[in-house]
Amino acid sequence: MFWKIVGGLLLAWVAFMVIGSLVGFLVKAVFWIAVVAGGVFLGAAAYGAIKGKDQKKQIRP
Repeated sequence: MFWKIVGGLLLAWVAFMVIGSLVGFLVKAVFWIAVVAGGVFLGAAAYGAIKGKDQKKQIRP
């Protein structure tokens, strides 16, 4: 009975370690994807702002 309890606790500990490492990896991955996406968005916005100054878009009646 004692070894079943120890085995269950050990199994739960290993499961929490694996789940924690996976969640930590996913959080880091999502963070870096968001950083890269933000950089691409800012670059595209800056490019559009620089290139769009010569062309004034007007609606013709």
